[in-house]
Amino acid sequence: MIATSPSPTIIDKPQAMDLEAALQAALTQLSANLPRYTMLFPDDTSHANHYEPRRFEHYADGANTGWTTGFWTGMLWMAHELSGKAEFREAALAQLPSYGERLAKRINIDHHDLGFLYMPSCVAAYRITGDEGARKMALDAADHLMQRYLPKAGIIQAWGDLSDPQQRGRIIIDCLMNLPLLHWAGGKERRSSYKAAAMTHALRSRDYLVRSDDSSFHTFHFDPQTGAPLRGSTAQGWSDDSCWARGQAWGIYGFALNHRYAPHLGLLQVAMRQADYFLRRLPANGIAYWDLAFDERSGEPWDSSASAIAVCGLLELSDQLEEGEPRRRYRAAALHILDGLVRLCAAQPGDSNALLLHGVYSKPHGHGVDEANLWGDFFYLEALSRVARGMAGYW
Repeated sequence: MIATSPSPTIIDKPQAMDLEAALQAALTQLSANLPRYTMLFPDDTSHANHYEPRRFEHYADGANTGWTTGFWTGMLWMAHELSGKAEFREAALAQLPSYGERLAKRINIDHHDLGFLYMPSCVAAYRITGDEGARKMALDAADHLMQRYLPKAGIIQAWGDLSDPQQRGRIIIDCLMNLPLLHWAGGKERRSSYKAAAMTHALRSRDYLVRSDDSSFHTFHFDPQTGAPLRGSTAQGWSDDSCWARGQAWGIYGFALNHRYAPHLGLLQVAMRQADYFLRRLPANGIAYWDLAFDERSGEPWDSSASAIAVCGLLELSDQLEEGEPRRRYRAAALHILDGLVRLCAAQPGDSNALLLHGVYSKPHGHGVDEANLWGDFFYLEALSRVARGMAGYW
């Protein structure tokens, strides 16, 4: 069922005290999780709205594996900056050695999500504390990410071993959020080739992941030898030609962030087009369905994490625009969505050890449907911190 609902009614500003209360509730929950999740990591997604220690292959329960642990460490850094409490700083620092171990032992890093892993954990640690060990880990992660760059195609391969014929030459829209790691390494360490690769990948994403109607493919395939575009597809959306909600949200935020690093590419206009498409298909309550093909009549679940990512993207977009109607409109839209998340999706004390409920990991795979997930929690906390306290993100 294709969504045809009109644009939601936009409120000018949620109640400031409600946002501060929501922020304090999130910090209280994070503090309550520390006894269990300082040396251990919670799973990607909750089970019956409660996180358990993550399990992956033969590794011990709670090990630093998967693509989402950086969001947990990043929340601890945010909590420290928001509260000033040493307990969050100490917990975040205690987790850093495991990021070095992942690189040294090549633990589950055959993918492009090194930005998700190392920007909120190690780059944030370096910015906040000046920790040189954290800086080196982040640079090593950028080195590893560059190994996935296929120069003939001008892309960073998303998933799998570089010799895997099923994944060779495949990109996904999420990678726009991993490119800031290359921009950071290139800017700080004079690795000019890293910035060049990030810009080339962003342009290929603009040209082939974004459709003519400003919706997006989740993934796109290129010939790795010639760079010839082959086809778009999905892995977690409803269909190859639908618009996966979280992917569209990654596009809003990812293109806006890449514009900040490379403004001459004109990617802010792409972020605006992606935002307009997302907002036209958003329910009145501000909570996106897991695929933007669906509307209120579909009976399909929400994906609150898509809305949380979109809030941060809209705020980033607004911050980069000059004063005027578009800037005000995107900020108002972000505040409207955040208000819906606080009212309808924020976990209540005692009901969950998560921050944000009603997310979806992958509906086609039946994984994490109507559950909390770490990236949803992270971007919800980032959104609250940006609006209530004026903080910037870790990207």
